[in-house]
Amino acid sequence: MPFLHSLHVEPGETALQIGELVLAFVLSSLIGLERELRMKSAGLRTHALVGVAAALIMLVSKYGFTDILAKDLVVLDPSRVAAQVVSGIGFIGGGLIFVQRDIVRGLTTAAVIWLTAAVGMACGAGLPVLAIFVTAAHFLVVYGYTPFTNRFLAAHADLLVCYVPGKGAVQEIIQTCTGHGFLVHDLELRREGDAAHADAQTIRIHLQGRGLLSSVVASVGDIKGVVSVQVNREQPSAG
Repeated sequence: MPFLHSLHVEPGETALQIGELVLAFVLSSLIGLERELRMKSAGLRTHALVGVAAALIMLVSKYGFTDILAKDLVVLDPSRVAAQVVSGIGFIGGGLIFVQRDIVRGLTTAAVIWLTAAVGMACGAGLPVLAIFVTAAHFLVVYGYTPFTNRFLAAHADLLVCYVPGKGAVQEIIQTCTGHGFLVHDLELRREGDAAHADAQTIRIHLQGRGLLSSVVASVGDIKGVVSVQVNREQPSAG
């Protein structure tokens, strides 16, 4: 087509740069897909857009000012534009972090957003091997570190909670434990109650996690209908 032949192609608008953008799109989409499957607040679309945008900004930083450069007259530092990506992505990451019941949430997703921007920047900078390596490292961390920490680093504890039935305490106790970063692995209802409360019952809850036990004990103790809380902490499993 005559129109296409009349187009002026800039030095930074070749098949190489298109390939770098495509690589950034693919890698950031893979990272975003993992977040989407885990139903995080920032999913596939967010990560794909962040990665491609970071790559494009890098390409603009490298090639976007060639028409105004003059030898010994105008000298630009292309790293200045790239540095602003690092600063600007912090606003998106900061919006993903929130506190709920003294528990900080969204830190991992914010870190993944930052990593996705770095992957896009690496693609735009012409460093595909580094971009692929960091993407692989992301999947190693999110899929490999969680079982490792749960097996070797997580604390195990038994909560003995004495409560008065009929007040919906059990469901709120479980929600409180999970909200403090613990997984509830086992529930056991016991017959013994409390001397001061003839109708009270005791439930044993086996927890696993890396939350603060003192915090969850205090929160469970504040639940309506809970008479007393005792904790028996175990050591992390060694295998």
